[in-house]
Amino acid sequence: MSVVAFLMLCAAAMLGVALLAVAIARAYSATRIIYGAMLALCSAATVFSLLALAGHAGAPTDLVLPLGLPWIGAHFAIDALAAFFLVVVNIGGAGASLYALGYGAHAEEPHRVLPFFPAFLAGMNLVLLAADAFSYLLSWEFMSLASWALVIAHHRDPENRRAGYVYLIMASLGTLALLLALGLLAGPGGSYDFETIRHGVRTPLTAAVVLVLVLIGAGSKAGLVPLHAWLPLAHPAAPSHVSALMSGVMTKVAIYAFIRIVFDLAGDLPWWSGALLLAIGSLSAVLGVLQALMQDDAKRLLAYSTIENIGIVFIGLGLALSFRTDGMNAAAALATTAALLHVLNHSLFKSLLFFGAGAVLTATGERDMDRLGGLIHRMPVTSFLFLVGCMAISALPPLNGFVSEWLTFQAVLQSPDLARWLLKVMVPAAGGLLALAAALAGATFVKAFGITFLGRPRSTEAGQATEVDRFSLSAMAALALLCLITGIVPGFIIDAIAPITHQLAGTALTPQGSRPWLTIVPEAETGSSYNGLLVFLFITTSALLAVWAIHRFASHAIRRGPAWDCGFPDPSPLTQYSGSSFAQPIRRVFLARTPVTSEEVTMPAPGDTRAARFTLTIADPVWDWLYEPFAGAVERAALQLNKLQFLTIRRYLSLVFLSLVLLLLVLAIWS
Repeated sequence: MSVVAFLMLCAAAMLGVALLAVAIARAYSATRIIYGAMLALCSAATVFSLLALAGHAGAPTDLVLPLGLPWIGAHFAIDALAAFFLVVVNIGGAGASLYALGYGAHAEEPHRVLPFFPAFLAGMNLVLLAADAFSYLLSWEFMSLASWALVIAHHRDPENRRAGYVYLIMASLGTLALLLALGLLAGPGGSYDFETIRHGVRTPLTAAVVLVLVLIGAGSKAGLVPLHAWLPLAHPAAPSHVSALMSGVMTKVAIYAFIRIVFDLAGDLPWWSGALLLAIGSLSAVLGVLQALMQDDAKRLLAYSTIENIGIVFIGLGLALSFRTDGMNAAAALATTAALLHVLNHSLFKSLLFFGAGAVLTATGERDMDRLGGLIHRMPVTSFLFLVGCMAISALPPLNGFVSEWLTFQAVLQSPDLARWLLKVMVPAAGGLLALAAALAGATFVKAFGITFLGRPRSTEAGQATEVDRFSLSAMAALALLCLITGIVPGFIIDAIAPITHQLAGTALTPQGSRPWLTIVPEAETGSSYNGLLVFLFITTSALLAVWAIHRFASHAIRRGPAWDCGFPDPSPLTQYSGSSFAQPIRRVFLARTPVTSEEVTMPAPGDTRAARFTLTIADPVWDWLYEPFAGAVERAALQLNKLQFLTIRRYLSLVFLSLVLLLLVLAIWS
């Protein structure tokens, strides 16, 4: 059996598990059965996707089923690009399934989640396997609807219903944009299979319109600014293992859609395409991390952080397009490698962080970091694993987040060889914004870990928390280990994705896995290099020597003293740093003179014993300046059009007559 046939069987089995979940969702053992089956299916799909990525797929690599449009059928295929993203999706699916074996036991209404979880994963697998426009869009819409059902699983919460409504609107917009883009690529002949589209001839104007449409369609699902409005609403609303899938995996399916259409199917693009991606990616990276730093809700913070990391991926893709347009294939391969590696890395550490936030939510019932604290003593394993995720997303070596961002910076340094001055200016500017985003990400996750796990408990729930179940800890430990492994030996992953970079950029990086000490050298031997293994050995050895020296030579006497009270000898934990106070200096620097934040201090009159109050409001400028006015205009127009429902028969006939006259007039002018 070929790999594509086996993966189609896995997707069909996932749909079968979804139907089984409908039948047994209210049974006591349903959680273990459904998530256990999904763990097995995702693990099997991961293995076969790795075989396909390694070039051991076996023939044939395509499959045509007698479904879909008449006389056309449904085309499914696998190549290196699809295989890589299938690995990302199914590793995330296996991790979420393992985590849910424990986390799902605490769900209030599991029957609202169990049927849609396998359907969601099946939809993502089918999107990656689809090889014609009809099958692709059908799978895309199925994925969107299944994820929408998971977002509104707790539909009694008004915020969750609002999140589901906004998500459904944005998903519909994205599907419409992709439908138009693929329709333009299919052309008048209506050749919907990707192989025919790939060899089609189209004008530069058509390619430019396709680029914009795909940016809207895939960018709305990925969370690019300004199409990100749904993401900080939907990701916190969903159950934590679903949030991990949506943030760490589904956004990567959107990136796959962009790469598949723009890099593979659209053909030659105008030279400014790379500049457009650089601008949007840089804006997303900086605005995403700034908003993340301001949040006190842990899951909302992680959702905004996803926008930042998607921006980093698009910076890499913008660099790749810019270099490819100028014929700099080696630099394009470097930028493409950096983007793809960050796709994998973000899926790992973002899933880990959402699992950690879900563990804290299970143990305390709280997402507000200002009501947490001190959990490092009550949840030591979770705190350590969450710290690994924070270090990885902050791009600290030797973890995986550092490698992909370092490769992106190496690609930025190739900008002096670009021919056009606009790109020569924009690429270093994007590099500067990327450095700013990386620094702010470090501050964001120092806040996230410090406020949540360090200090003293700020609430009774935090003070009574206990460690979570072994399934949840095992899933987090597995992802933390993968973050370490991919950071220590990235050369093997770079070699594995070399066929993709060769397909997209015309060439690939030189083999990295066979270099001495597993050093990666993305350019010439005289250029920059990085060795994650030596960094790991140095950090480990230094830490062990420090521990040995302290235990060997330090005094063993114990001295107890009062805890540092910051000048306020008040035992209340409220005197500790809060999330808002941690972010205040950066908020004052970047957002003080903007309408994004507003501060209000209520100070009682002298002699009044009431406490002073400080109120901080943080707005999303894109939502307030773009979506709210547009939504208001649509509502006003709908109210006016609503009057058409209450006309008399004479007026209806008059409208029909006027419409007919207008259409005839347009036809006469056109001809």
